[in-house]
Amino acid sequence: MTAPSVQPEAPLALYIHWPFCVLKCPYCDFNSHVRTSVDQQLWQKSLLADLAYESSMLPGRKLGSIFFGGGTPSLMPPATVAALIEAADARFGLLPGAEITLEANPSSVEAARFADLAAAGVNRVSLGLQALDDTALRFLGRAHGLAEGLAALDTAQASFRRVSFDLIYARPDQSLAAWEAELARALAFGTGHLSLYQLTVEPGTRFATLAAKGLLTIPDEDVAADLFAMTRAMTEAAGLPAYEVSNHARLGEESRHNLVYWRGQDYAGIGPGAHGRRGRVATVRHRKPENWLTRVDAQGHGLQEETLLDSKERATEALMMGLRLTEGADLAAIAATAGAAAPLDETKAARLQSLGLVRREGTRLIVTAAGMPVLNAVIGELLA
Repeated sequence: MTAPSVQPEAPLALYIHWPFCVLKCPYCDFNSHVRTSVDQQLWQKSLLADLAYESSMLPGRKLGSIFFGGGTPSLMPPATVAALIEAADARFGLLPGAEITLEANPSSVEAARFADLAAAGVNRVSLGLQALDDTALRFLGRAHGLAEGLAALDTAQASFRRVSFDLIYARPDQSLAAWEAELARALAFGTGHLSLYQLTVEPGTRFATLAAKGLLTIPDEDVAADLFAMTRAMTEAAGLPAYEVSNHARLGEESRHNLVYWRGQDYAGIGPGAHGRRGRVATVRHRKPENWLTRVDAQGHGLQEETLLDSKERATEALMMGLRLTEGADLAAIAATAGAAAPLDETKAARLQSLGLVRREGTRLIVTAAGMPVLNAVIGELLA
């Protein structure tokens, strides 16, 4: 497929997927795999080849961010991270102050690499703490304990200019008081960004198997809504308001990379299972690591498919993503970018507005604080 017409001045985001983990967490439905050994030299060579191909399809674009996701990319040798950042800069060009994020597990082995990863060019780390309680960590299948996790957080904050960490709440039998205490402790660490996710049972996971057997029950919708509301109130009071459904940050600490997704802008994706958007073209890489390697070796890239999106598909996707943001979806910008108006059911939008679940600010449609706990239902109503 020939390279699409693009706007050279628009910053691009680059996602690099590292698919390997030490173990598979029971709640995880991401493209992650456990392998007894990894040919690090082959993986570096293959990722660089995939990057070279993708850059050839996006001529003239500059990178505003790079995100190493997974899997567990903190298992990557720092030399591979450095080689990929260097190649991305050479092929695309990194804008001044570009955000370069790497997801990390808080094990002592991986934390020992933080200084080298920072020297390689990583300036933001996203740490998968997931809980501040040893019993909860065991339930979530995490390989680290609380003491190890907090030590890794200290190391991260000493190594990187920007740090975020994840917590999972709405766990089985978790009370409002217990989550309030856990979140208060998390906020006291002074980190500039928190990703706070309610536990969901995803198909194909070990938790889904347990739930089907009646061995796992998560809080009902009413309890989950109370936990969500308390989370928003506490983070707001601490100066880390929600800027997306599950993401909270001090002003200026928002994930610039993830905002590219939520604002419907272009991003390149390389590595197993990575998705990308080149204007109207949606890209998907082969998901299984071995299949991706085979395709890179055979054709110089790991692409599985490229799909030309029509205007309505682009507008629909942009609307759905934009409504996740506290700033809302800019309907005028969507129409200009997608070439079609967002497929909005105006009658239902007016009804939801009368109920206080959405509001209008100029050309923006915004889901209110009352609407956010039922965001999926709101989006379902809004789409024409």
